[in-house]
Order: sequence, then structure tokens, then C-alpha cells
Amino acid sequence: MNFEPENWTSTKRILVILAHPDDPDFFCGAMLSRWCHQGHEVRYCLLTKGQKGGQDVNILPEELGRLRVEEQNAAARETGVKSVEFLDYVDGEVIPDLEMRKKIVRVIRKWKPEILVSSDPLNLFGDNNRINHPDHRAAGQAVVDAAFPAAGSPMFFPELIHDEGLDPHSVDELWLSATASGNFSIDLSDYFDDKLKAIHCHRSQIGNDIDLFDRYMHGRFTQHPVTGKEAYFENFRRICLK
Repeated sequence: MNFEPENWTSTKRILVILAHPDDPDFFCGAMLSRWCHQGHEVRYCLLTKGQKGGQDVNILPEELGRLRVEEQNAAARETGVKSVEFLDYVDGEVIPDLEMRKKIVRVIRKWKPEILVSSDPLNLFGDNNRINHPDHRAAGQAVVDAAFPAAGSPMFFPELIHDEGLDPHSVDELWLSATASGNFSIDLSDYFDDKLKAIHCHRSQIGNDIDLFDRYMHGRFTQHPVTGKEAYFENFRRICLK
């Protein structure tokens, strides 16, 4: 595991593509806050509006989706994200097919990020008492397949070039969050409170007992392997493509 900083020498365009509202904040909200504070341009693209992310039988999926879009936009403002867009997929029905790949390629070519962030498609079981949501895995697979070779090749989806003026674009790095096989981790303790502020916007998901939730989240602090002090880390599988 690498615990050193990224060693970037310039500001980056960073595109985060995940399945649901709240995924950016739960998976890597501290790192995203850090990047925004450092002056990097961070944008979100979420495949669904989280229409099935609840247990209340009295709320319609469409109504829940509208609420979760508002929550995610509020969380993004807290973090300093430049923009948030949503694709037209339904929560729980994310399938990494060719149509989805094209839509993701369109977004990549539009924003031309150097850094692309998604979730690890290989993470089936987060730990011994949890199954990773199939949308998380499917979103990661679709993003990986779009990142290479499709986004950077003129032979894939040439109509995006001819009809929409979206030239091929290859990303420099792919960062996979929600991973069980990370190779990059960094002490993000200074940005942990920022992560909590963003997650607090997702009241439909965490409820109203914020103190209880915060105590639960503080349980994610671990011992720093170098300093021995308590620290908060977010783990990624970082793949450098250039």
C-alpha cells in the first residue's frame, strides 16, 4: 500500500462516475474535499437518482429520486464540486452494456478529465457481513470499459465525433474506490469533518440522529502505520495509464 501523496505537479480535471447519490461522499468524500481544496476541478456523473434507496413504502420511487438529487446537489456544494449530472438509469437496474458504455464515453469526452474515479467492479463482498450493491460493481465495470479503450479511440462511437464534436480522450489515471484490493491510501483526517458535512446532506439515507451517525463514522479511524496516531484513510486502487 502506498501512503505517499499523488505527486501531481499541476491541477487536474477529475471526473467521478458512480451509481447513486451519496456514493461519492461515502466512498471517497474526504479525498474529494481534499482535491477541491487543492484547486482541482472535480465533477460528478451519477448513473441513477437512487430511486430505490429507502424502506418507506409510502414514498414513490420517483419522489425519492427527486429528493436524493436535491441531497446530492447540496452535498456537492458543501464539497466544492463544479457540477453534478445524472444519467437516466434506474436504481437497482444498472447493467454495464454497450449503451451505458457509450453514455459514459460521451461524458468522458465532454469533460476530458485527466483523473477518472469510480468503484471497484471486483469488490463483491465488502467484508464478512455485507454484500456490495450490484449497482456499485456494475457502474465500476461500465466505467472501466469506457475508460479503455473506448473513450480514447476514434474507432469506438465515431458518431460522437461526427454528430456531437466529441473527440476521443484518454484519461491519465483511473482511481477505483470501494475496493478490497487497494494500492493507494492517504491520511485524510484533516478532511474527515468535510466528509461528514457532505454526508449530513443525505438525510433520506442516514436519518435525523446525526450524533449517533457521527459516532459510527468515527469508528472508521485506524492507527496510522507510520506515526501510530489515530487517522482516517480512504483506500483506492490507483491505475496509472500514462
